[in-house]
Amino acid sequence: MARSAVFIDLDRTLLWRASGQALNRALVEEGVLPPGRSLPGDRLLYAINNRLGENLVSMGLVRAAARVAKGWRQDQVQAAGKRAVPELIEMVAPFAPQHLAAFRDDGHLLVLSTTTPSDMIRPFAEAMGFDAVIATTYETEDGRYTGRLYEGFVWGTGKFKAVRSWAGGEGIDLADCHACSDSVFDTPLLASVGWPHAVNPDPSLTMIATARRWPIEYWDRPAGVPSVMGFEPYHLLRPFVRPSSFPYARFDITGVEHIPPRGPVLLAANHRSYFDVAALALVAARLGRPVRFLAKKELFDAPVVGSIAKAFGGISVDRGGGASTALRAAETALHAGEVVLVLPQGTIPRGAAFFDPELKGKRGTARLAASTEAAVVPIGLWGTEKVWPRSARMPDFTLVRHPPRITIRVGHPLTLSLIDTSVDTTAIMAAISALLPEESRAPHEPTAEELARTKPPS
Repeated sequence: MARSAVFIDLDRTLLWRASGQALNRALVEEGVLPPGRSLPGDRLLYAINNRLGENLVSMGLVRAAARVAKGWRQDQVQAAGKRAVPELIEMVAPFAPQHLAAFRDDGHLLVLSTTTPSDMIRPFAEAMGFDAVIATTYETEDGRYTGRLYEGFVWGTGKFKAVRSWAGGEGIDLADCHACSDSVFDTPLLASVGWPHAVNPDPSLTMIATARRWPIEYWDRPAGVPSVMGFEPYHLLRPFVRPSSFPYARFDITGVEHIPPRGPVLLAANHRSYFDVAALALVAARLGRPVRFLAKKELFDAPVVGSIAKAFGGISVDRGGGASTALRAAETALHAGEVVLVLPQGTIPRGAAFFDPELKGKRGTARLAASTEAAVVPIGLWGTEKVWPRSARMPDFTLVRHPPRITIRVGHPLTLSLIDTSVDTTAIMAAISALLPEESRAPHEPTAEELARTKPPS
């Protein structure tokens, strides 16, 4: 059976930013470099690379690093490479492991192809499960670097030649292979394989990939979420999402600090109004990390609003039979360590059900928790229906003179069985209910007018 491979670049492709500073710290900690010393121009170099990608000046400095390394002991540098592994793993783009797993499942060999010196990056590649490494190699004599390169600089056409040579030695046809890179300087390699992938491409590669109809991918966020110099719509709009943006409501928000700052998180809230979106957006804005959300398919089909929802990483739920697809997308985001917002009730209760003291939820949230082991954090919303009842097509902007009070209570992460979804769903809904005011748990006989406000406009 013929073999194939995937050649994956390191900085700004597999990793969401440049690896240089992490490797430099490891060299200092291992005693290769004295404290406080770094490679010439490294801070400016890394800042530029992180935002705009590689350039001729920065790569010229990288090539000159071989001369700086003259006299270094190879075993010390290799030890520094091992020391850097944990920090480098933390820098892996959130969705990259899932892409690697998909390539592996399709039967491809995984090959890390990078300009970074082989002795520094090989331990990381081994920890990530790569089958091979194609990287710049420094020449050695008596266990020390000579200041010269062995078999050339693995960058641009040099990387393409190194990959072609490796593939020839392995009996692999590049036409059967994939290549993933962010850099325009990897165009020779990308053009040589059967399936090129422009991953987090720099501006020049974006233009080339668009012209050649190469797929453009981003491994640091869900598909469909745009980015401008590393900033998502969430980051750009976050400063404007504040209580003062909604003068027709007063917000009482507590407990946001209970939401874990890292790792996969499921935020589970009750659903009372279309204005719940604004209330929960205020919670998301305080987190400092993007929040994905599940919403009905109809929202994504709507003009303007649908495009915005997709741009924010919204996950469409098709109640006509595509709910499992939405759950898989949410699973993908959670496995990438993201925050996903869910409304376990599924929809705003209508009629008498709206006033039922017992909250009833669907099992999807519990299933996601069980399959991803994400932290589940309950959120209790109260009063949003006073601003935007289901019977209205728009919020009541006239309330600006006497804005109603909306309470948002964020609870502590829950301890669930992660086995019995029925039991866990009951626990999730009980935790949400406990965050609501006492009046929510008292029986209430609604008036005809109150019942009418819970139903969609005719």
